[in-house]
Amino acid sequence: MAVVKYILTALLVLVEIFLIAVVLLQSGKKAGLSGAIAGGAETFFGKNKARSFEGKLHRWTKISAVLFIVITLVLVILE
Repeated sequence: MAVVKYILTALLVLVEIFLIAVVLLQSGKKAGLSGAIAGGAETFFGKNKARSFEGKLHRWTKISAVLFIVITLVLVILE
């Protein structure tokens, strides 16, 4: 059982580092062209937002946050 805890702890540290990096790579909501035009560009570029780098970062943030919570809960249950 101790080996499983060590593996999950190592995986948790990797997920934490990845989550921090992904969040820091994202730009703020008011940054860029859409903030300068007050959202006018958002309607034009909004169709391909999920395919852009920002869309991928947003998706990876959600996935890594869920992984963080699940791994943390499993570690607490194993405690």
